[in-house]
Amino acid sequence: MTKTMAWLTRFGRQLPIQILLLAFTLIWSYPFIWIVSSAFKSQSEMFLGGIGLIPKEPTFDNFLRAWDLANFYQYFTNSVVVTVAVVVLVLIITSMAGYALGRGNVPGKKWILGLLVVSMFLPKGFTILPLFELIVGMGFNNTLFSIILAESGPSKIVSILLFVGYFASLPKEIEESGRMDGAGYFRMFFSIMLPLSKPIIGTVTIFSFISSWNAFFVPLIFTLGNPSLRTLGVGMYNFFGTNSVDWTGLAAGACMSVIPIFIVFLFLQRYFIEGLAGSIKG
Repeated sequence: MTKTMAWLTRFGRQLPIQILLLAFTLIWSYPFIWIVSSAFKSQSEMFLGGIGLIPKEPTFDNFLRAWDLANFYQYFTNSVVVTVAVVVLVLIITSMAGYALGRGNVPGKKWILGLLVVSMFLPKGFTILPLFELIVGMGFNNTLFSIILAESGPSKIVSILLFVGYFASLPKEIEESGRMDGAGYFRMFFSIMLPLSKPIIGTVTIFSFISSWNAFFVPLIFTLGNPSLRTLGVGMYNFFGTNSVDWTGLAAGACMSVIPIFIVFLFLQRYFIEGLAGSIKG
C-alpha cells in the first residue's frame, strides 16, 4: 500500500511535465505528419483541406508521379553510392584524426583543436569556390567521385571532436595492456581502440548519412554538366516548375526519400545515444 501511494504521488508530480512534453512533441512533429498526410491527398484537397490530417479520398498517384518526375530510381541509386562512400571515408578520416588528437602526442594539439572549432563557423558558401577549383583541377568534376570528395572532406569537425572526446576518456591501462602484448601504434588503433568506439561510429554514421543523403548544394554544383548523376536532394527540385509547384508530388517524394534515414537510425539509435553520452562524459 505504501509503495502504491508513493508511486501515485510521484506519478502525480510528473504528470503535468509529461503532458507538457507530449504537447510540445505533437506540435514539433505536426509538420512532418502533415507532409505524410499530404502525400495521399489531391492538389485541391491539400490547398483547401486546411490543417486536417486524414485524406478524404486517399490516392497513390502522387507516389507514382514522384517516381517518374523525380527520376527516383536513378537519383536514388546515385544517393546510395555517394552516401555509402561518404560515410566510409568520413569514418576512416575522423576516427584516425580523433585518435591522433585524443591519445597521441601531436605537437600543437590545442592549436589544432582550436582551429578546427573556428572552422566550424565558416559557411559552406565561403569554401565551395576553392573546393570547386581543387576538384576541377584534379579532373573529377561532373562525376560521383567529385560529390563524394566534396561531401566527405570539409565540415566534419563535429565527428572528429566526438572521436577526440571518446578516445581521451578511455583508460590508459588499455593501451598499456596492448603494448605489453606487442601491439604497435596502428595495431593498437585498429584492433583495440576502434572496436571500443562503436558508439561513436554509430553516431558519426548517422550524422554523415543524414548530411550526405539530404545534400543539395554540393551535388547541384558538381553535376551541372551531367544532371544524370544528381542525387535525390537535387532531384526533388524537379517538382518546382516555371509557373507552378507539384506540392503533393513533392510530399510523396519526400516521404520515399526519408525512409532510408529512418531505417539507418532505427538500427543505430542505441549506438547514437551511447555515443553522445560517452563523448560528453569524456
